[in-house]
Amino acid sequence: MSYFRPLFALMPGTPEGTPYPQTVHDLGVLRVPSGRVEASDPYVTLGDGLVATVPPGSYPVRVTVADVSKARDGSHPREAYLSLVISDAAAVAEVRLVSPDGAEPPTGDEFYGVGVDAGTVAFADAGAVTACMPPREDDWYEDLFDNGTERSWFALQDDPGHYRHGCANITMPLATAGENIVLSHSGWGDGFYPVVTTHDADGALLGMHIDLLVAGPEKPEDDEDQDEEVPVTIGA
Repeated sequence: MSYFRPLFALMPGTPEGTPYPQTVHDLGVLRVPSGRVEASDPYVTLGDGLVATVPPGSYPVRVTVADVSKARDGSHPREAYLSLVISDAAAVAEVRLVSPDGAEPPTGDEFYGVGVDAGTVAFADAGAVTACMPPREDDWYEDLFDNGTERSWFALQDDPGHYRHGCANITMPLATAGENIVLSHSGWGDGFYPVVTTHDADGALLGMHIDLLVAGPEKPEDDEDQDEEVPVTIGA
């Protein structure tokens, strides 16, 4: 099913249709050996997020950042999209809503996406989450996310020298072949964000994107914590 919004992911400059200047930033490579990508809020739903199929491989991840400041002076950046780039060999001809593995396609005004409660979204290999994260009964928050070291997930995400502030590319603690997770702050914060795929003129998959509902018509800065109205959601 085609997407109901214009998509400005991976477009530097000021694309027609949005007033916000954009920059695109490389976050390294995500390893997806299982061909099953999970999109989640990593601090809340890692292991229980939306899972969709891509060709097995290793792919660049990029974050598109919009400058929503009134002066367009770079003083108010917001993450607009987190994107997994399957191929950049062809132009985008179609944007589709994702249907998670085993789920019925969305209909009408419905869509699948990522529920966010910790201001962060991420891509990971679903198989790696099962194999390369500690058991769920362990305390991921104290052991990994905020353990007081410079290698904690929070510290890496807050470190502007690690890719960029608000983003991180982290090797999972039980990885044996570099299995990793790529994280980004989620634009305006908590909410429910669509996951979409881009395709070329022949329907071949080009990328998977979490739309953080930042790009588009101008949004007043004093409304920055209010969710944008979007059609009905149907689960993570």
